[in-house]
Amino acid sequence: MERTSVGIILNGVTGRMGYRQHLVRSLLAIREQGGVPARDGSRIWPELTLVGRDENRLAEIAGRHGLSAYTTDLDAALADDAHQIYFDAQVTTQREKAIRAAIEAGKHVYTEKPLAEGFLASLELARLAAAKGVRNGVVQDKLFLPGLRKLKRLVDGGFFGRILSVRGEFGYWVFEGDWQAAQRPSWNYRAEDGGGITLDMFPHWHYVLEQIIAPVTAVTAVTATHIPERVDETGTRYRATADDAAYGIFELAGGIVAQVNSSWAVRVHRDELVEFQVDGTHGSAVAGLRDCRIQPRGATPMPVWNPDLPVTEAFRAQWQTVPDNGEHDNAFKVQWEAFLRHVVDGEPFPWDFLAGARGVQLAEAGLRSAREGRRVTIEEIPR
Repeated sequence: MERTSVGIILNGVTGRMGYRQHLVRSLLAIREQGGVPARDGSRIWPELTLVGRDENRLAEIAGRHGLSAYTTDLDAALADDAHQIYFDAQVTTQREKAIRAAIEAGKHVYTEKPLAEGFLASLELARLAAAKGVRNGVVQDKLFLPGLRKLKRLVDGGFFGRILSVRGEFGYWVFEGDWQAAQRPSWNYRAEDGGGITLDMFPHWHYVLEQIIAPVTAVTAVTATHIPERVDETGTRYRATADDAAYGIFELAGGIVAQVNSSWAVRVHRDELVEFQVDGTHGSAVAGLRDCRIQPRGATPMPVWNPDLPVTEAFRAQWQTVPDNGEHDNAFKVQWEAFLRHVVDGEPFPWDFLAGARGVQLAEAGLRSAREGRRVTIEEIPR
């Protein structure tokens, strides 16, 4: 079958997310399946060039997966007409400059979030991409997770009646790095390096709430640095200058209230690392990464509060499991396929830089709310 080759610059594949999710589980998996079907009957075929700062690590990764193209010279890669797409999975502090260079070079750009460290910088990138006429997108992987796709199916089908509230819990214990190695990079805990859980996770909660439930209109947040000192990858102690927990109340259009806790200093007592409970007049649902359970209005039991007697009801057993009703591929891969079709065939791709800018706007508003101790409204961004 005829191939439509698309040259892709992958910057940041030596990092955990860039390597596992974007290179191995997305683009290499797309190649293994023979590409992505295009409108003209051909198969969109990703031609990959790895970019990073460590040539030895790039060579090792390329050799492991049978790839030949890699470089430490981003400018040279951007100057090569064989590359149509630039992808960025670098640390946040390096992202804006590289994306700006890619746009100026006429490349279509797909990037991890946050789009930039600040809202105004993110908005400027969105406007620059529009002015240059390059297609652009931001990773919003959680929308493509099986559990949240089932949740959206329930919303679209009117299962909840009038939605009242959302409660979200995300996080796990990230080891301090002394007696056990930390499972997240140390830069996550340094504000000067673009770290902090608010900047990392509020953009996620923005698109989840906006695209599944309703747009966010205001936020009240409290942030904390619960673990003030950690040990980095070299065994050196350092002061944590970024927040490792954020507790947010998000007001949504239609009077819906969402409460989402995000923490790297919490031990997990739930079925999945992230869960959202949505309550409505006609039913409730709890959605995680993969599963979704429901309790409709007609099957809602009548608990009675009595602290003098032990609990006899198995509350979890009173919920029903939502069926898959189809196959669910890797969330990152699904969005990569959509972006490739967007570039080649012009198919709609709503998860653009402007959507990414709105996520950074919410993170910035959350940090401002925590700093000033007040509610912050979210201004609408005109297209």
